[in-house]
Amino acid sequence: MSGGAPSMPAPVCLIENTDRGLQTVGSALEILQGIQQPVVVVAVVGLYRTGKSYLMNRLAGQQSGFALGSTIESKTKGIWMWCVPHPSKPEHTLVLLDTEGLGDVDKGDSKNDAWIFCLGVLLSSILVYNSRGTIDNQAVEKLHYVTELTNQIRVKSEAARDEDGEDCEFVRFFPGFVWAVRDFTLERKIDGRGVNEDEYLDFALQLKKGLAPKIGTYNLPRQCIRNFFPTRRCFTFPFPTTPENMKHLDSMSESELCPDFLRVADRFCTYVFTESCVKTVQGGHRVTGSRFSHLVKIYVDTINSGSVPCLENAVVAMAEIENQSAMNEGLRLYEQGMEQLKAKFPTDLQSLLAEHSRLSTMATNEFLKRSFKDDGGKYMAQLAEKVANLYEQVITENMNASEKMCRKLLSDLYANIAGNIKQGVYAKPGGYEAYCRERDAMVAKYCQHRKKGVMGEEMLEEFLQEKNAEANSILMADEKLTDAEKKMAEAREQAAVQEQRVKVEEQRRQELQQALEDEKRSQEERMRRLEEKFAEEKKLQQEELDRVLSSKLAEQREMLEKGFKDRAETMSQEIEQLRRERVRNDEDKPGFLQEVLLPLVRIGSDILSTLLQYKGMCKRFERM
Repeated sequence: MSGGAPSMPAPVCLIENTDRGLQTVGSALEILQGIQQPVVVVAVVGLYRTGKSYLMNRLAGQQSGFALGSTIESKTKGIWMWCVPHPSKPEHTLVLLDTEGLGDVDKGDSKNDAWIFCLGVLLSSILVYNSRGTIDNQAVEKLHYVTELTNQIRVKSEAARDEDGEDCEFVRFFPGFVWAVRDFTLERKIDGRGVNEDEYLDFALQLKKGLAPKIGTYNLPRQCIRNFFPTRRCFTFPFPTTPENMKHLDSMSESELCPDFLRVADRFCTYVFTESCVKTVQGGHRVTGSRFSHLVKIYVDTINSGSVPCLENAVVAMAEIENQSAMNEGLRLYEQGMEQLKAKFPTDLQSLLAEHSRLSTMATNEFLKRSFKDDGGKYMAQLAEKVANLYEQVITENMNASEKMCRKLLSDLYANIAGNIKQGVYAKPGGYEAYCRERDAMVAKYCQHRKKGVMGEEMLEEFLQEKNAEANSILMADEKLTDAEKKMAEAREQAAVQEQRVKVEEQRRQELQQALEDEKRSQEERMRRLEEKFAEEKKLQQEELDRVLSSKLAEQREMLEKGFKDRAETMSQEIEQLRRERVRNDEDKPGFLQEVLLPLVRIGSDILSTLLQYKGMCKRFERM
C-alpha cells in the first residue's frame, strides 16, 4: 500500500552513537518520511548482553535481523530501526527500535546511557525493559535511569512550566512499560503463595513506609516507575536453550528451543501486538512515520545542542514541519490538476468552476488528512490563499487563451470579406446587402464553433463594434439605397451591436451567479471538514485525558489500600486538575470557530472578488 511500511529486509541504523555525540541517519529518516500510516513504536532498552535483540527479531517475525552477540561485547551501537507491517492492525506500521546496551564498560560515559534510555522513552509507544535473573532491589537500582528523567525531559516550555507539577504529567505522554526478565529460574511465590508475572512486578515495585533517607532512596525508582508509566506488565522468560547453545540462538529452529520459553515469547508478542497503541504526542495526536521522522530529529538535535528535550516544544516544531508539508502537498495536487486542465484551454467557465471546486476540495482533504495542531488555522488559511492566487492566474490564462483563439477564428472567417472589401466587390449598388449576407453567414459559422471558451461572446461584440465603421462606409456608398433606407440600416447595425452587448451581460450574470453558488458550497464543505477535524482532535485530547485519569484513579486506589494516605491525598489534587482540564477542553469550540473559520470566510470572499473582477475585465470591451 502507498505510504505503508516499506520492504525492509533488515534493520537500519536510525541514530548513530559517534565521537561527536548522537547523530540521526538521513537514509533512515527518509524511510520514515515515506510512511503515512500511523506507527506503533516498540523500543527495547536494558543492560548490554541481556538478549534484547532476540526479542525484537521475534516481534519482527524473523529469526535474525537485529544483531545478536555471543561474547561479552555489546553488538548494538546507537539505536537501530526495523519497520514492518503491523501483524494485527491493518494500515498501521510497526516500528521496532533496538537500543544500545546500557552499562557497557567500553563506553565509559554514563551520560550517554542516560540519553539512550531517555530517547527510548520519548520515541516509543511501548517501552520494553530487558534484564536477566530476577527483579530484586539490585535489578531495580540498575534501572536508575528512570529517576533521571525528571532532569532530562520537560513537558512544557519554559514560559508555561510549573516546576513542581511536571513529573506528575509524565504519565500523560510516556509509553506503556513492560519488564522482560530473561533467564528466570525462580519460583514466583510471595509469602508462599504463587503469583502471576504482573503481581510479581507489582510486589517488586512496592513502596516502603517511612521518611528515612535510605527508604527514600529505595522508593525513588519504584515511585518513578509507578508515576511515569500508564501501564506496567511483566514477562518472565526461562532459559531458551542450554548455555553452550546460546551463541547459536539466532540460527536455532523453534523445535530446538525450550517449549516454556517459546510459550512466554508468544504471550509477550501477542501482548505487544494487541495492547500497544499508536504512538501519540501531546494533545493525543497520532504519529505517522513521517511525523515520527521529525520527532526523532528534533529530539536528537535538542540533546546535541545541550538543551533538555521538551515535549510541548517538540510537538509544536513537528506540527510546523508537518503542516507546511501538508500545505505544500495540497497545493501541489491543486496545481497538478490545473496544469492538466490548461492543456484543454480555452475552456468554458462551467468546466473551470467544476474543476476548481473538485481540486480545491481535494487539496483541502489532503491537507486535513496530513496536518495536525494547526492552531488558529494558520496553514489552512495559507493553503486557501495560495489556491485563490493560483485560481486567479488560471482564470486569466484561460481568458487570454480564449481571447487569442477567438481573435484568430474571427480573423480567419472574415478573411474573404476583407479581401472583397479591398477589391471593391461591395462598392456598387446592392453591395451593402451582399456584405451583410456574407458577414451574417460568417458570424453564424463563428457561433457554431464550440471551443471558443469564456471570451467567445465578448470577442464577437468587440468584432462587430470594430467592423461597424466598415459596414457604415459600405452602406453610405451603396447608391441603390435611399437616405431613409440607409438610416434604417444604420439603426439596425447599432441595434445588432447593442443586442450582442446585452446577450454578453446576461450570459456573464448567469455565469457569475453560478460561480457564487459554487463557491458558497465549497466554503460550506470546507467549514464542515474543518469542524470534523476539530472534533476529531478534541476527541483525541479527551481520550488522552481519560487514559491518564483512569491510570491516576487506579494508582490512588492502590495507595489507599496500602496505607499511603499522604500520597493518595496529593493524587486527589492531580485528579481534580485533570477533571477541570477535561471540562475546559469540552468548551473550546467557539474560539476555534473564530480563529479558524472566520479567516477562511475572508479567503473565500477574496476568491469571489476575483470572479467579480473577471466580470469587470470583460467590460473593457464596451463602447459607451
